[in-house]
Amino acid sequence: MKVLITGVCGYVGSRVAARLFESISGLEVYGVDNLSRRGSETNLPLLARLGAKVIHGDVRFQDDIMGLPEADWVIDCAANPSVLAGIGTNGGGVNSAQLVGSNLTGTLHLLEYCKKYKSGLILLSTSRVYSTKALNSLKLLETATRFEPSADAASEGFSKYGVSEKFSTEPPLSLYGATKLSSEIMALEYAEAFNFSLWINRSGVIGGPGQFGKADQGIFSYWACSRALNKPLKFIGFGGKGKQVRDCVAAGDVADLLLKQMKYPGKKAPKIINIGGGSASAMSLRELDDYCRDFFGIKSLPLSVPADRPYDVPYYVSDARLAEKHWGWKPSCKRAEMLLEICRWAEANRDIIRTWWQ
Repeated sequence: MKVLITGVCGYVGSRVAARLFESISGLEVYGVDNLSRRGSETNLPLLARLGAKVIHGDVRFQDDIMGLPEADWVIDCAANPSVLAGIGTNGGGVNSAQLVGSNLTGTLHLLEYCKKYKSGLILLSTSRVYSTKALNSLKLLETATRFEPSADAASEGFSKYGVSEKFSTEPPLSLYGATKLSSEIMALEYAEAFNFSLWINRSGVIGGPGQFGKADQGIFSYWACSRALNKPLKFIGFGGKGKQVRDCVAAGDVADLLLKQMKYPGKKAPKIINIGGGSASAMSLRELDDYCRDFFGIKSLPLSVPADRPYDVPYYVSDARLAEKHWGWKPSCKRAEMLLEICRWAEANRDIIRTWWQ
């Protein structure tokens, strides 16, 4: 089997590649990455040891994609994942045109590639396709350490299990979320029109040891790396109390689902599913900070910034029951295990993290 992974030098792309090599004999992996993210170059030795063939290229440029070797499957891990990207507010210096180029134009180039070679496509999408307005309208209770759904919070696409695939995708989403939702729609149309296999997985926070620790990659690793370096932190928005809640899933667990999807390309299952750790892995910023402060022996509390930012939401937990129903998939990495691994890695690699953050 030949697999093409975009964004292969990123955290998720490199970990997916590693799990695929562990699980598939005779596998050939071609990876493409523009190495624009600081730290991505550090995954090149890992990929070389695995035997992946890494090609320097950019999904925004059609010639870079159409010139890649033919593959049976494409796994799209390339994206600018910042919800603030393109709006000029801590978006990493990325303007709106650059964001659309990476996240939507890049997808269109991959779809043309899949059309040409009849390659199957697995699109890693995001929970940010769900409506910001609807998420901010959820009926929540405020406990001592977190927000939780109230007893009468159930609505279309929302239950005690979290946010399901039926939840509203009505704008506003964020420019990032809009590019990913647009990518989903175009992928569905291309796969139907040109008859190639397609699976779309909407993920929340993906985390684990070795992650670069940048804020746009996920709050769990960012918080642990910040505490490892004793950097100042802030509870931003929703009263500045740190009670907003997220769930987290390990990259290895994501890869296990992708393996199932590649094995059964014609399976009668929903094309779009949520993947995430669910309520068992969910925790608030305040709870995460308590854990990290205890681990690293830090007493100082984050600065409270009550004012909300654009596109922030108080509560997101993935309802991944469709993935379990149709694929028999459930995360195997528990929250406590993941947090311990992330913090231990951050503790042992402070100098590397400082270099990435310069």
